[in-house]
Amino acid sequence: MTSNRPYLIRALYEWLVDNGKTPYLMVNAEYQGAVVPMQFVENGRIILNVDPSAVFGLELGNDWISFSARFRGAEEEILIPPGAVMGIYAKENGQGMLFPEEEVDTDSEPEDDPDPKPPSSRPALKVVK
Repeated sequence: MTSNRPYLIRALYEWLVDNGKTPYLMVNAEYQGAVVPMQFVENGRIILNVDPSAVFGLELGNDWISFSARFRGAEEEILIPPGAVMGIYAKENGQGMLFPEEEVDTDSEPEDDPDPKPPSSRPALKVVK
């Protein structure tokens, strides 16, 4: 099953904006594929203001979150896999959601069973017409 994180991020973003709050993303800047301005990273994390007035071209997709924003006057392109998002919350009151560390999707990869079970010796039913 696919991750529910991108859906939750979109829903919480919309909820925060609809309530006049400033949505912030807490991002694991060391997550593979994350493109963020490293000079603003502290302890492997970066907090990003994703308010509609602070970003340009925000896309909250299932595979990527992307937008442009200004950092000390310089425009930066930001690209974040949803798995790198550690939380989304309101600047004003902290309401939102923190996410657990994302687990690897085991449904999409077949598992190698080192000790396969022998076939059952029980009889199987068969439809006869």
